[in-house]
Amino acid sequence: MATKDAPPRWDRKMQQRLARGEAAALGELYDRFASLVHALAHRVLGDERAADGITREVFAHVWEHPDAYDPKQGPLRSWVAALTARLAVQRLRATETVALAHSGEGSTEELERKVRRASVAARADYIVTSMPAPLRAALELAYFQRRDYRQTAVDLGVTEDEARRRLRLGLQLLSTAHDAGAPPGPAGPGGAV
Repeated sequence: MATKDAPPRWDRKMQQRLARGEAAALGELYDRFASLVHALAHRVLGDERAADGITREVFAHVWEHPDAYDPKQGPLRSWVAALTARLAVQRLRATETVALAHSGEGSTEELERKVRRASVAARADYIVTSMPAPLRAALELAYFQRRDYRQTAVDLGVTEDEARRRLRLGLQLLSTAHDAGAPPGPAGPGGAV
């Protein structure tokens, strides 16, 4: 059984199976990444039905364009997340633009701020869910349970230096959410985010 963090070999084999048109490969990919796709889309759009639509759109795109993913560019998980973020942001921008045009309230600057906030939030969610479990556990203890590094070390059964290292690295990774508006990796056919 494949682990959550897919090895490059699994990614290459999956891409090859999709390129051959194996429906079972799409099902396996869906089982593995549907919750990630839906959560990211919901984080950007804030709407369950819209997130369902983006989830369908992402997997339809993967099925129709399996060669758009290049295993040399990074993990399949990152590519799927980047595709999700891109499509969700496009949908948010389109629906908010229509709402702005109909209501006449607000401005394009407000729209772009909303889109940017949604993109950063989706990226932060992606970073947290994809970081190694030891870093995520340290951050969860520090943030949700308000533990300092000493208490985190005790709770995790590691040294204080190790707890500080995990917290620092986890926070450094999380701080990159503001550096770009979407998860890392190629976004669409041949493009970067």
